[in-house]
Amino acid sequence: MTVHFIGVGPGAADLITVRAQNIISASPICLYAGSLIPQEILAYCPEDAELINSAPLDLDAIEQIFRTAHETGKDVARLHSGDVSIWSAMAEQIDRLKQLDIPYRVTPGVPSFAASAAALGVELTVPSIVQSVVLTRTSGRASSMPDTETLEAFAATRATLAIHLSIHVLSDVVDRLTPFYGPDCPCAVIYRASWPEEQIFTARLDQIASKIDSQIERTGLILVGKALDISDFTPSSLYAADYDRRFRPASARQNASEIADRNGDKDGR
Repeated sequence: MTVHFIGVGPGAADLITVRAQNIISASPICLYAGSLIPQEILAYCPEDAELINSAPLDLDAIEQIFRTAHETGKDVARLHSGDVSIWSAMAEQIDRLKQLDIPYRVTPGVPSFAASAAALGVELTVPSIVQSVVLTRTSGRASSMPDTETLEAFAATRATLAIHLSIHVLSDVVDRLTPFYGPDCPCAVIYRASWPEEQIFTARLDQIASKIDSQIERTGLILVGKALDISDFTPSSLYAADYDRRFRPASARQNASEIADRNGDKDGR
C-alpha cells in the first residue's frame, strides 16, 4: 500500500503526466482538492474508486483516511493542483505518514506558472534581460511570509516574478513593486490557466489592476517582468555558429567544412 502525492497540473486534463494518469487509474481511493481539481481528471479514476473531496477535511481527518487505507491495503491517489513541491500542504501530510510508517511516493506535475507562461507564449528567462524566475506569494491566513521574503526583496533583483495566491491584493502588489520595476513594466494576470474559463489580462504594471474583473478573487497568477514583452535583446550563444559545445564541437564543424570544400574542388574538376 502506498499514498501517492500527485501533482495533476494547472487544470487541463491532458496536462498531467503519463505516470500520474497510470497511478490514478489504478488507485482504489482518490483524495482530491475539490475546488481545484476538475471532473475531467477524476474521470481517470477506476469506476469503483472511492472519491473523497479533501476541501472540508482537516489534517486529522485526512490522516484517518490514510490510516484506514493502510489497514485495508488500498493505494491512495492524493491529488493536488499544479506541482506538489510548492504550496500544496504536502509537507504536513508526509510528516504524519512518516510518524505512522506508511509508505508514500511523489509524482510531479505541470506548475501553474509554466502553464501561464505557455498561455502568454513567452519565455520567462530572456538572454541579456533576465535569467531568474522567483516563485513567491503574499502573506495569507493559512501561511504567513518569513520576514526575509518580501516582495520588495525579490523585486530588487529585477527577476521575473510569478506571484501566487495574491490576486485579491493586486493593488497592494502593484504599489509595492512599482518603485523597483517602474510603472511601465509589463505585467500579466492569468486566471485559471489551461481551464476552459481561462482569462488572460496584460497591461503595464500601473494599469493592470484596472483591467481585472472584480469577481476574480482567486486562482489568478500575477506575472511581472520585462521578459513578458521584449523584442530587443541579445540572443544566447547556444545556437551561434561559432559556439563550441559538446554536441556541436567547433572542430567537427571545421572538419566537415574542409571535407565539403575538398569535395567541391573535385566536383569542379
